[in-house]
Amino acid sequence: MRTAVLDVDMSRTHIADISDDAARFVQGSRDGLLSVFAPHATAGLAVIETGSGSEQDLVAALERLLPRDARYQHQHGSAGHGADHLLPALVAPSLTVPVAAGRMLLGTWQRIVLVSLSRDNLRRRVRLSFLEG
Repeated sequence: MRTAVLDVDMSRTHIADISDDAARFVQGSRDGLLSVFAPHATAGLAVIETGSGSEQDLVAALERLLPRDARYQHQHGSAGHGADHLLPALVAPSLTVPVAAGRMLLGTWQRIVLVSLSRDNLRRRVRLSFLEG
């Protein structure tokens, strides 16, 4: 198994496309599985189409589901930070992508994105692991 860690700057966005980094990581590999994991209590990973407004739509939907206010038992950090801790229940912190001949088997418009609405942690890490099959 091979592993790598990506450092992701979330200071300008709530959704960061990490597809190109993941593609470079598996390039030259044989068939196998790519595991992508965000070791954070307030972030998740998704496979979505990007560049068509889907990122903004996802953020808007999550903000409707998880309003940033004082309703949460979990209260520290910025206002509404309790909502951030519920995000991984809706956007899982891990995903697996099949790989064939060193290429991720994603659909034409599918991209891997890191999702974080938190303003308290603007630097994120994502762990990539490739298991050759």
